[in-house]
Amino acid sequence: MGRIYGDEQREAECMVCNELIQQLEALYLKEFQKLTSIGFGDGVITRLTQLLLVSRDAAITPLNDELKKKK
Repeated sequence: MGRIYGDEQREAECMVCNELIQQLEALYLKEFQKLTSIGFGDGVITRLTQLLLVSRDAAITPLNDELKKKK
């Protein structure tokens, strides 16, 4: 694969960021749904949900910020 430059490179970078965001959102949704089906008590579900939300935010926010810079 040849190297890309300029607008084509920026568009490709945005596409990769968007794909990563979609994959991460799907993964986190799957894990949230799994939490409710495991049979944990409310306290454990709450604690794990908070950890997942913090993790999700830390994973997705930098990607969204980078996309905003490109616009």
